[in-house]
Amino acid sequence: MLDLNAVSSGYGETQVLHGLSLRAEQGRVLAILGRNGAGKSTTLKTIMGLLPTRDGAIRFDGRAMPTRPFDVVKSGIAYVPETRDIFPSLTVRENLEIAAARFGSKGADWTLDRVVDLFPRLGERMKNGGAELSGGEQQMLAIARGLLMNPRLLILDEPTEGLAPIIVKLIHDKLMDLKRAGLSMVLVEQNFGFATSLADDVVVVSKGQVVWTGSPAAIRADEDVQHRWLGV
Repeated sequence: MLDLNAVSSGYGETQVLHGLSLRAEQGRVLAILGRNGAGKSTTLKTIMGLLPTRDGAIRFDGRAMPTRPFDVVKSGIAYVPETRDIFPSLTVRENLEIAAARFGSKGADWTLDRVVDLFPRLGERMKNGGAELSGGEQQMLAIARGLLMNPRLLILDEPTEGLAPIIVKLIHDKLMDLKRAGLSMVLVEQNFGFATSLADDVVVVSKGQVVWTGSPAAIRADEDVQHRWLGV
């Protein structure tokens, strides 16, 4: 579904990705693991067109990936960044309606009612501004907004960052519901247990390259890989 072939990318004169290759399969969850600074978030930003590809190729459904972020989203990919990037001066409803108005259509899978069914707390906070939400509520809003884009692939960067354990469990359960419904996902996450319990496939990144590929069961069983590449 999503293919990165020998991709190089970075910030200004600093190269972060060095010929990185990976594949995310349709209907599966791919977890990208690695230490801080390994290039995980850079990989996602490069996929989304937020950073230019210096070398290599990215393809989605067999087609060359567009270079502009707006066109990447139009192709069927939604991105939930680590920073969440909700509009703090807009209400929850307004944040959601912006995505629904632009990407929703008659008969769309994801509607305002459906994301509120997934995250009932948002229904209770519809009139509150984004700046008035807790971190967990902001993360729910960011994921809901991504779903309203009706993506074929949902990309999430550190969805549990800074969240209380009870909210981490809630986010895990909701993402598991999405997985069971067949939504393809790419997940960057420092929480090893969270990531490997959700994933179907795992890649480990170090210094901008993939250094390990396998199943969640395989990496959970390999303490050497965990210690060497993840510091677990």
